[in-house]
Amino acid sequence: MGLELFTVRDRIAADQVGTLTKVAAIGYKEVEPSVTIDNLPAKQYRALLDRLGLIAPTSHMSVSPGPDLEQQLEDCQIMGTHYVSAAPARPAPSGRSGARGGARRGAGTRGGARGAVQRPAPTPDSYKKTVDMYNQVGAVAQKYGVQVLVHNHAMEFERFPGSDQVPYDIILAEADPKLVVMELDIGWASVAGQDIVALFQKHPGRFVLWHVKDFMDLQYLFPQPEMTESQRMQVAGKWMVPVGLGGIDWKTIFAHAELAGMKHFNIEQDNADSWGDSIAAAGVSYRGLLRELSA
Repeated sequence: MGLELFTVRDRIAADQVGTLTKVAAIGYKEVEPSVTIDNLPAKQYRALLDRLGLIAPTSHMSVSPGPDLEQQLEDCQIMGTHYVSAAPARPAPSGRSGARGGARRGAGTRGGARGAVQRPAPTPDSYKKTVDMYNQVGAVAQKYGVQVLVHNHAMEFERFPGSDQVPYDIILAEADPKLVVMELDIGWASVAGQDIVALFQKHPGRFVLWHVKDFMDLQYLFPQPEMTESQRMQVAGKWMVPVGLGGIDWKTIFAHAELAGMKHFNIEQDNADSWGDSIAAAGVSYRGLLRELSA
């Protein structure tokens, strides 16, 4: 059982060691770093995980193309990380970005931040360029035993204007499966109205990593065809709940894990801090998923 550390980001900001200690005490064996690791060198962070009996096979601390890419990938090796997100290179305010530290979240954004820079609407060509970057980074990462992961939100399933094609079609078609794996966020894909098992059947073996998050009342989103996927995300974000308290059929989805090609999964609740205690919410999700799968 893995936990995406974005779930407990508020607690990590205040006390990283104490938070990871509590995550391990719940019973989690894997974690997916996604927010600052206090710029700890990879060896120190790995030693912390080892002491707590945790591993980090996946990471959203993005690596970027550039002169220090191989150093970032060496840090992944030290961390025992085999799957890492990638993002275009950008100047860091100080120090080195990527696997070692910094606050670089993986592909995509969490949307709607006030004052965020408005970017041009994505196009098929822009997605192809992004996937080409994933492939290029993946080709370098291969010799370090690392593959690039691609995480989705709901927007990747929104049709391009005047087309039946969606961005996720391009990602699946253009990404080299030997270099790039899909980290399917099952929660956000469900918000976009996707049939998860049908995705597995159409693209067997491609969904090596999963994000497991749950929502209530998703059926009320789908009679609203005028809504964009970003708007669905904004509404559904208020209905996000610990795993097992929502309406996603986890027993059926996990029954198809072999077809999907799943090797690792991480529970994630983006709004866990709004429950008053994100650690407690992570515990509810842990027990909730066990209950769902044993029913």
